[in-house]
Formats: sequence, C-alpha cells, structure tokens
Amino acid sequence: MLLSIKTKLKLNESQKTIMSKHAGIARFTYNWGLATWQNLYNDGLKPDKYLLKKFFNNHVKPEYTWIKEKGICQKITQYAFDNLGNAFQRFFKGQGKYPRFKIKGINDIFTIDASGTPITVGGKSIKLPTIGWVKTYEGLPHTNCKSITISRTSDSWFIAFTYEHEHELIAKKHSVVGVDLGVKELATLSTGVVFSNPKHYKQNLAQLKRLSKIHSRKEKGSNNRHKSKIKLAKHHAKVTNSRKDTLHKITTYLCKNHAKIVVENLNVSGMISNHKLAQAIADCGFYEFKRQLEYKAQKFGCEIIVADRWYPSSKTCSHCGYKQEMPLKERVFQCGNCGYSIDRDLNASINLSRLAKA
Repeated sequence: MLLSIKTKLKLNESQKTIMSKHAGIARFTYNWGLATWQNLYNDGLKPDKYLLKKFFNNHVKPEYTWIKEKGICQKITQYAFDNLGNAFQRFFKGQGKYPRFKIKGINDIFTIDASGTPITVGGKSIKLPTIGWVKTYEGLPHTNCKSITISRTSDSWFIAFTYEHEHELIAKKHSVVGVDLGVKELATLSTGVVFSNPKHYKQNLAQLKRLSKIHSRKEKGSNNRHKSKIKLAKHHAKVTNSRKDTLHKITTYLCKNHAKIVVENLNVSGMISNHKLAQAIADCGFYEFKRQLEYKAQKFGCEIIVADRWYPSSKTCSHCGYKQEMPLKERVFQCGNCGYSIDRDLNASINLSRLAKA
C-alpha cells in the first residue's frame, strides 16, 4: 500500500531563498497557463494541459532566463501544468470551483523529481534533485519515492512524499465501535471512552484578534507589516497543528484498537450554515477527522462503516428501540417507553455500533 508523510525542513537562509524561487516559478507557470487557457477558450478553442505545456517549453520558457537559473529544478513547470489540468478536471466533474490565480505568499508549493530516477530518503537528511542536501527535524523512513512536494506554511517549509509500505497487522481489542461526534464532546465511543473537545480556536481567539488588529494598523508594504503578517500566520498555524494533533491521536487510537468503526455521515456544510454554531463546528474539524480515519483504516487493517445521514441514532433508545424527539439542548436521553436513562452521546454511539452487526 502507499503511505504519505509530511515533515518540516530545517533550512538556512540561502536554502529558504532557493525554495522561494522554485515556488515563484511554479506560481508563474500556473498563472500563465490559467490566463492562456482562458484566452484560448474565449477565442472558441478547446485548450488542454499538454498543448499549454508544449507551447510554454518551446516559446515562453526560452524568453525567461531566470527560469533556467543554476540550482533550479526544471521539473517544477511540468507539475505546475499537471496541477492546472487536475484543477480543471475537478471543476468539470463538479468536484471543485473554477481554478483561481495563485498569489505570492499564499499556498506556496511546488513538486520536483529526479527525471524518473527514484529519490532515496531516510534519516534526518535528504538530497533533493538539483537543490542538494537539506535537513529535517525528524527522521524519515528509509525508502524510495518518485517525487517530492515542498510547501510553505507561514515561514516554515515542509516536504511531502508517498512511499510503499506493508500493512500493519495489529490485534484489535474490540471488534466493533460506534463513534458519535459532537461539539461538547468531540468523540464519544460506544465502549464508554470519551474524547473531550479542546476547542483550540476558541482558546486562541483573543490572541488571534489582538494580532489581527496589530497587523491591520501597519502601513501596507512596510517591513513591519510583513513581520506582523508572519506572526499572525504562525499563530494560525499553531492552532491548526494543535487541532490536527488532537484528531491524529483519536483516529490512531480508533484504528489500532477496533476492527470495525461506525461513524456518522454528517452534513458539515449544512451545520455550518447555522451562524450560532458555525464557529464551534468548524473548530471541531469533522471533515479532517473522517479523512484521517479513511487512510488510517487502510494502514492498520480495519473497516470503516458510514451510517446513513438520516439514521436516527440520537432519537432511538439503545435499550428498547423506541424513537422519540431529542432537542439539541437535552444532554440525557430519557426513554418515554421503558424509562431507560443514558447520556445522549453514548446512546447514539451504541446505536451506531449496532449497524455493523446488522
């Protein structure tokens, strides 16, 4: 199976400059391709990434000598057109919005390879094609990969790549578990385990507001505004990383210890439309939770079962099966038929776990 890994690079100032140049060339190529695609389409033609790539390499690239500067990997332009083609493909399938022009400093990213030769990784140092040796903060698995994607978040650079890995066969403690996601408690399991919601965004909201106000008062284009922008971006990255760390711990625990995991198919976009709960729901990261659960299920060899969106897990009594209305403010399920009393979230998770047996 294929696994992916992403880790932070330990770069000096000259290496950061090289990374910024690569990201700039990738951004220029992508924006040129998008603008040319729009012009050709307006003229009644049907462009594609292969046509744009061929014209760019033969007529545009020779005019810009800075693209062929020493130390610059020439594969980044190829992947920029591939990304543009994939963006249009997702748009035509209705899976994404119309591609937009890239902006400097926002989502700086590029991909390189060694012209078909496998790239050897392992330990805390890696030799990138053309760029040379760079260091990482954590050890990498000793393996080979076909390409490496490098991206920037605030002022930090990261590498990501995929590699082949064998399935990890781990003995499971539980055969089935139901997972009820919520705002008060992030995840309640049918086994009785409860993961509280740290509410990372809410805990850091005051600091984010303060940094945003300081940034807005800086003169546009000044060095002080750039410094305040980096501080604000760092704090946003800290909140994001804290949230992902929490979700990683929960999803890893679930996949390592349970053979079958039943989760809800939540309508997250519909839930966020409620302006009273939008911030709290977005802070939970339900989509990221499901994404991590899906790829870790393949890694650890467990099965994911997604319950129907309209399955009344919270309205059904887990003791007798009686269904009744349950307002969101009521946190204890009191059955009107048998009198059974149980925590609302635990009741829902037990009902979800029974779907695996059914």
